[in-house]
Amino acid sequence: AIIRYLRKGGKLWIRIFPYKPITKKGTEVPMGGGKGSVDHYVFPVRPGRIIFEIEGIEEEKAIEALTKAAAKMPIKTKIVKR
Repeated sequence: AIIRYLRKGGKLWIRIFPYKPITKKGTEVPMGGGKGSVDHYVFPVRPGRIIFEIEGIEEEKAIEALTKAAAKMPIKTKIVKR
């Protein structure tokens, strides 16, 4: 949603990177046998963490893009301006 608004001239920084591995054992695997293999990676987001930064477009377009992106995220977000 954000990239669509940044087609011309805007720049986007994603300030988080998924570093924490989440493991999962296969279905119908008996108990024991050690830890399962890595299924996917996540980033645990804490309150106050900046997730996206935008530069190079008008403020109202940036707010609109970030609002649409926030609606797709599973956490409560707030738009701040430097």
